[in-house]
Amino acid sequence: MTATTVETGTGRGAGQVAPTRAVPAATPFRRVLHVELRKMFDTRSGLWLMVGVAALSVIATVAVILFAPDDQITYESFATAIGLPLSVILPMIAILGITSEWSQRSGLTTFTLVPSRGRVIGAKAAATLLVGVVSMVVAFAVGALGNLAGSAVAGVDTVWNVSLGAVPQIVLGNLVGMAVGFALGVVLRSSPAAIVGYFVVSFVMPGILVLLAEVREWFADLQPWVDWNTSQVTLFDGATDTAREWAMLGTTSAIWIVLPLVVGGLFLRRSEVK
Repeated sequence: MTATTVETGTGRGAGQVAPTRAVPAATPFRRVLHVELRKMFDTRSGLWLMVGVAALSVIATVAVILFAPDDQITYESFATAIGLPLSVILPMIAILGITSEWSQRSGLTTFTLVPSRGRVIGAKAAATLLVGVVSMVVAFAVGALGNLAGSAVAGVDTVWNVSLGAVPQIVLGNLVGMAVGFALGVVLRSSPAAIVGYFVVSFVMPGILVLLAEVREWFADLQPWVDWNTSQVTLFDGATDTAREWAMLGTTSAIWIVLPLVVGGLFLRRSEVK
């Protein structure tokens, strides 16, 4: 914390040094990140979404053990069953994490304490990334335990048919989905609007793009370069292994993540906080 001084101008008392109020040091980014992580668990919706990640992982695991045929008791089956609900819940966590300042009307307090909005958004992005990675670690661990328990119950050999090389791609696929939700939250700054927007770009837009590729030959080659859902599915399959596929992922990420973040960030930095 430092204090600044100013010299008086002409007239009586000219040349005297007048003390001014001390300038407080900037809030460390680590503290901002810690606060944003805590805020993701403070609301009832955020807390129950976090609980839902673990609960749905366990429910999906038990469902595979109870209903899957013996020859389908494999780690891939557990990973797929757990991954489907997570691919929907994790983006919702990202959306609520960024839109909470406006839905909970805490933005005025947050941006008064930390005037740099870019630092707050960066801390929210880092918190979202950490939650996503930890959630995936929990999901993989639950799936592994389920695979061991399921093979023991069915009396079959334990099959680990998800390669280690595919694991980072599966994690990246979920993080891409979270990033799309986060970007929509930055642009719309409304939880309901961002959630609806995510379902539109995740489930409606891919169908429209596929249909357009089928009826317009010129769009068939362009469709994988603009459809982020195609790149995400390829990541979930662990099949992104060529330079062309990584380039498609980069292009779709630029369109659906980077561009909305830039546009939304510009509007957010200039918008009035109430």
